[in-house]
Amino acid sequence: MPAQGPQKPNGNARATKATNDHPKTKNKTLAPFPRCTAQCPFNPDHLLVPPMAYASLATGVLLAAGYGSRFDPEGIHNKLLARLPDGTPVAFESAHRLLLVVPHVIAIVRPGSEMLARVLNDAGCHVIFSADAERGMGASLAAGIEASDDADGWIVALADMPRIATSTIEAVARAVDGDGSIVAPYYQGQRGHPVGFGIEHRDALLALDGDTGARALFATHPVKRIEVDDPGVLNDIDTPEDLRNV
Repeated sequence: MPAQGPQKPNGNARATKATNDHPKTKNKTLAPFPRCTAQCPFNPDHLLVPPMAYASLATGVLLAAGYGSRFDPEGIHNKLLARLPDGTPVAFESAHRLLLVVPHVIAIVRPGSEMLARVLNDAGCHVIFSADAERGMGASLAAGIEASDDADGWIVALADMPRIATSTIEAVARAVDGDGSIVAPYYQGQRGHPVGFGIEHRDALLALDGDTGARALFATHPVKRIEVDDPGVLNDIDTPEDLRNV
């Protein structure tokens, strides 16, 4: 289906404001294309609008602004554009699985990442080029929260984790949609991704900066644990070997 410009597909695209308290460069946005039921360009088994596993009320935030220096120290190849064995880019697969559960997903990328932005846009994400992403994961997450003023909660996922089971994402989303304040999946005693936050944590999430992400919130608030039999919640792609073993 040919691109038709930044229209609002199925009510998922939202305008972005840059209004955090500390000085920021205004973020640039790329609204998702209207998605059709044609096969995706990477994997014929994917439909661009797959049936929803569960339509969460939360907003998804997909963090895709890291440098991936362990994957390519020269900075030439973006690991999120590397292909999985079925030919699908890592970031597209991560977005695809999140979108099976969360109808509206905001993806945060660095300025200059046009090719990655196009891949995520094709997947159905609302892409934001965040000028603050270079400061780390915390700043990227804050940019995603800032872009979703009317969210009822957030499911935060990492774009380099393409093998998280849809059932895990659904379990986290259902907990956030219920009474879960902070939610995380656990596999064999280890906390993984995606994680969920209720609306009451909006101000704390907006205040995040640097590269520590939301660790402080996990350290100071009760966490609803979702026990899962899903090693994908721990397995990110940091190196070429990780990609070969995925």
